[in-house]
Amino acid sequence: MAQTAIDHKVQWETVSRVVYPVKDADLTLPLYAVNWNPSHFDASVFDERDSMTSVELNAISRSDFSNLVARGNRPLPDDPHGFTVDTRSSITLEPDTHISLCTYFNAFPAGYWRRWTCVKQLRFLAEATGKGTLTLFRSTARGLSSPVQTFTIGSIDSKTAERIEATLTLKGMLDGGYYWFDARAAKDAALTVSNAQWQVPTTDRRTKHTGRVSIAITTFNRPSYCLDQLRTIANEPELREQLDTVYCTDQGTNLVRDQAGYSEVSNQLGSQLTYLRQANLGGSGGFSRGMFETVKAGKSDYTLLLDDDAISEPESILRAVHFADYTVRSALVGGGMFHIDHRTVLHVQGERFDASSMWMYPSRGAEFNHDFRSEPLADSPSLHSMQFSDFNGWWFCLIPTETIRTIGLGLPVFIKFDDIEYGLRAKEHGVPTISLPGVAVWHMGWHDKDPARGWEEYFTQRNRWICALLHFPNAAKHSAFRMLYEEAHLGMRLLYSGMKLNHMALSDVLLGPSHLIDSLPTKLNEVRKAREGFDDSTTYADPLELPEPADHFQRNWAPRPISTVTKMGMQAVLKALRSRGTGKSDKSPQVSIPARFSIWPAFLGVNSAIVTTPDGDSVSWFRRDSKLYRRNMLQCFRLTCKLMKNWKRLSREYREYGIASMETWEHIFRDA
Repeated sequence: MAQTAIDHKVQWETVSRVVYPVKDADLTLPLYAVNWNPSHFDASVFDERDSMTSVELNAISRSDFSNLVARGNRPLPDDPHGFTVDTRSSITLEPDTHISLCTYFNAFPAGYWRRWTCVKQLRFLAEATGKGTLTLFRSTARGLSSPVQTFTIGSIDSKTAERIEATLTLKGMLDGGYYWFDARAAKDAALTVSNAQWQVPTTDRRTKHTGRVSIAITTFNRPSYCLDQLRTIANEPELREQLDTVYCTDQGTNLVRDQAGYSEVSNQLGSQLTYLRQANLGGSGGFSRGMFETVKAGKSDYTLLLDDDAISEPESILRAVHFADYTVRSALVGGGMFHIDHRTVLHVQGERFDASSMWMYPSRGAEFNHDFRSEPLADSPSLHSMQFSDFNGWWFCLIPTETIRTIGLGLPVFIKFDDIEYGLRAKEHGVPTISLPGVAVWHMGWHDKDPARGWEEYFTQRNRWICALLHFPNAAKHSAFRMLYEEAHLGMRLLYSGMKLNHMALSDVLLGPSHLIDSLPTKLNEVRKAREGFDDSTTYADPLELPEPADHFQRNWAPRPISTVTKMGMQAVLKALRSRGTGKSDKSPQVSIPARFSIWPAFLGVNSAIVTTPDGDSVSWFRRDSKLYRRNMLQCFRLTCKLMKNWKRLSREYREYGIASMETWEHIFRDA
């Protein structure tokens, strides 16, 4: 039985409130409440052996297959209807309306509490007026659900608020599972449910008191976004009760403090806002400054790293802090990332790191880009199971101050891989990363970004291999393959500026940790200058400035097994190395290629092309240069061999230098 006897002697603390959107509800409501529908399951939830048998689908792409599996023959869920959000904590159902709170933000992740804390029982509280029923449900790690207890409202007086209380057990939930409630209004009356919340016994808390948090936000010329983030925090009284200060590190020239409305927000936050100015040291420099100041102040139990341009669900911050208070040992508590341009699509919730490729991938069972509007939580059995993470993106990551004191701050790498490396470093010190469901922000996705086509490529590759040296001292051989693979891939896309930056990155890795630190304030300008003069880095705001291309690209590749695609890629690289093709003397481009299709197959047989930039605001005229491609590949091969030869020495130097220590960062902040 999931229900247990109520012990009125236990002291309880609210760790998660049921909340509703009062802003942008039309975009986000399926993440909070949905109309009830019967759940659908595939056979594998009953017998895992069904997932071991493959199906040959030779003529269908992965994306089409994913959509087919997700939708099946069932209709898409209806848009939420028949109920109204009254306040952040209250919802009213029209007569004969049936809704479910088995949603991303309002289902309680009981499995995570069972796995990572000492909590064994849970209390649910709510108030209800009107007539109807409220039913508590529980799911297993397989995604199978069952009712726990049903409450009838309005049996005596439908105008009087009735208190609903139930104590529940977390027994049997080590592998996952949720609790939530469904509500149904009577056929002849409305039903209002208010102040629903989940509580746990305070005796199970690891810390002596409810944790205090400081928030680190860094910004560079995004003043309006950052101001909105500060305003969101200022308007959340429950969060303010646990907030020490917000460290707003402004590294730009268009300053947050100069924006209309800043003085009002500043006055509202008062001493809970610490505004800092420093030179542009990138995201790692801005976040590390907030971590640094938190440690120096010595008041906060946690530092929350929060992106300036993210839209926050403030309840996420409170949930993360409460969860961190109860974990058996210190842990990094991360949040998921929803797409800001499609609010119900979860880009990722927790990520793993693959040492063979030195790259990230989503936690098992939690694929990228899950749309809760079309695939509700009740119909997504894999999301009910426990997911384990190696790191969490720094769009939202709560870090215990004691962990910062022990393992240091972020790497001084400007941008890219600082969050990945920190998660790996924490893990090596026995501090896990827990990406907690129900905790998330909305953020700009990566689909309109392409680091390989900008200055970010340098930092991606340099920091990737520094991360590898720090944590994988025996990874020289398979790292060498990836270095050459990345170089070949850039050349296949005619990104010769990217190849230049790749060489620059590998050369700088060889210079060791002292160069990394000394060059932090100036490296961005060096990288920008290194990209100048290449065809692929020269942009034109008006495509009509260039000759009309002979043709316009249309996707012409057929879906193939991944092994076939890999073989094709290797054959294409070998062909490119032998090629004598050039587009340097072309009077007009052969084809125009949209940004979304600018992957290597689009450039097969193409010597020159007009390619749209990832932001969709300009174009570049790419030209093939086969001689340059061969020279670049040879240069990359030489650098790779040198790195392989010196891998163990460099690994030792980077690990022993203390590049992320408080002392190193104090030196950087003082001299920047």
